[in-house]
Amino acid sequence: MSATHPSLFDSFRLGDATLANRVVMAPLTRNRAAAGAVPGPFAQEYYAQRASAGLIVTEGSPISQVGQGYQDTPGIYSDAQVEGWKKITEAVHAKGGHIYIQIWHVGRVSHVSLQPGGAAPVAPSAIRAAAKTFVNNGFFETSEPRALATDEVKQVVDEYRRAAANAVRAGFDGVELHGANGYLIDQFLKDGTNQRTDQYGGSIENRARFLMEVVDAVSAEIGAKRTGLRLSPISPANGISESSPQPLFNHVMDELEKRHPVYVHVVEGATGGPRDIDPNFSFEELRKRYSGAWMVNNGYDGAMAQSVVAEGKADLVAFGKPFISNPDLVERLKRGAPLNEPVRETFYGGGAEGYVDYPTLEGAAA
Repeated sequence: MSATHPSLFDSFRLGDATLANRVVMAPLTRNRAAAGAVPGPFAQEYYAQRASAGLIVTEGSPISQVGQGYQDTPGIYSDAQVEGWKKITEAVHAKGGHIYIQIWHVGRVSHVSLQPGGAAPVAPSAIRAAAKTFVNNGFFETSEPRALATDEVKQVVDEYRRAAANAVRAGFDGVELHGANGYLIDQFLKDGTNQRTDQYGGSIENRARFLMEVVDAVSAEIGAKRTGLRLSPISPANGISESSPQPLFNHVMDELEKRHPVYVHVVEGATGGPRDIDPNFSFEELRKRYSGAWMVNNGYDGAMAQSVVAEGKADLVAFGKPFISNPDLVERLKRGAPLNEPVRETFYGGGAEGYVDYPTLEGAAA
């Protein structure tokens, strides 16, 4: 493609890194961590197999035990976890890839069995999520949360900062803050989950304060050029709701424009579901307000992805499920080759099966 019409397979400058292409592996929770929430035995192979992506964003990695909402998700708050991730970043870099870690606090989307001492999960307000979580090898209703005290909010901001510092120690090229899908940052942003009366509740400015404090703390620790952010403005994931999403996210973009994280990663529509759930919401309006790298996600195929990149509507396109079953997804998209279908039964938990055993084009031909 010409310079005026970039291709999905052109390189892209992201912060101080040059990505080989504009295809991103989206974060995918796989629930295969070992004891101590350390990345599991096959994780190094799994990520290295997918290193031809321009950028890999890892599965969500909790910033503390309190931030964990699903069994066997690998953390980024202990030295053992840092050492476990280090093997993965080295394997991806050895294949010429780039890798960010998604740092995560689930807030209310958790279960007492995962919390220290069996305590209640924490949230902006004590409102239970109409959602299920994966614990004890099955899906169970989330537990009733308690509201964070104002001074505790500051402590959580610092946990994000420490997680980002740990990520750099582990060799990651950057971090993605998980601000989407009804987890803690999203819970602060949206009025269906945030009924606080302190400086973190009420007005749009106040509800966006927690996100901006996290962006500021992480950017100060590792640099804005290594700090990305994922948002899902209209997704109802995990029972989240917002009465006025456009004004809220217009404000969020205006504030992000001042801070300039390296990218904004937007889930268009319902996470893993319909893209057109709110025909009145304008993602184009958000794009206009933010001049940094723009990553889009949700139900893209190769043709759609090529189209949005060529038209300048996005710089990067993130693919989720297709990367589970196609370690060589970039090559398949480039050739227009058929894709392996993912086996849903092996998405969550287990071992090598459905994790590192999907064939590449070359493997299938052999």
